[in-house]
Amino acid sequence: MKPSGATLTTVLALGALGLGTWGTAHGQTPTTRYASMAPVAQYLMTSRAAEIALARSAAPDSISRDAQVLVLGAQGYESAASGTNGFVCVVERSWTSPIDAPEFWNPTIRSPICFNAAAARSYLPLELRKTRLVLAGLSKAQMADSITAGLDQKTLPALEAGAMCYMLSKRAHLSDRDGRWHPHLMFFVPERDSGTWGANLPGSPILAAADAPDRVTIFMVPVARWSDGTPDQQAGR
Repeated sequence: MKPSGATLTTVLALGALGLGTWGTAHGQTPTTRYASMAPVAQYLMTSRAAEIALARSAAPDSISRDAQVLVLGAQGYESAASGTNGFVCVVERSWTSPIDAPEFWNPTIRSPICFNAAAARSYLPLELRKTRLVLAGLSKAQMADSITAGLDQKTLPALEAGAMCYMLSKRAHLSDRDGRWHPHLMFFVPERDSGTWGANLPGSPILAAADAPDRVTIFMVPVARWSDGTPDQQAGR
């Protein structure tokens, strides 16, 4: 499976990174369609139970049924279900993408993701802070400045070894162009050359991109099946 640059953008932008270009819709580019934040209510789901179920769909039931689940409230993420295995499942929104991503303010984005314990401790706090800042009304630039300060002052934790997540939901909406894309795993490491994993090379199944503001490199590995065990019918496209 070798995604196009635009498809790679779709997945990595909602996980934390973005590359490439985006398509147009209704005569507008995503940049002009989502030039500013929509009313907060448009980013919220109307059913708490539905958001819990969507979050759990990020990983196989053997993992997600015992995971803690966070749901989005008006001021940030709130715990909606306790967990016992160290995993944390959430439905991320558009602002977890890079600050210059065209769909940064797209209120329809729903990105189910399930972090393992190492990522929940060391990567998720960054995403939670971004969310609180955005919902508090800060601009993209102010949010980025706060994240930089948090990393510099070490109020945000350093990435732990083994930090990773599952993104296997058939119900994800990662962008207007590509919808759910493919099931995949993501691995979070401090900034480094993608060549250390053989990523982005011809024939390599591993994709990678670096996000300088967040000081992380994400390695992404597409897999064959969704969290419910059904095969990815788009594999190889």
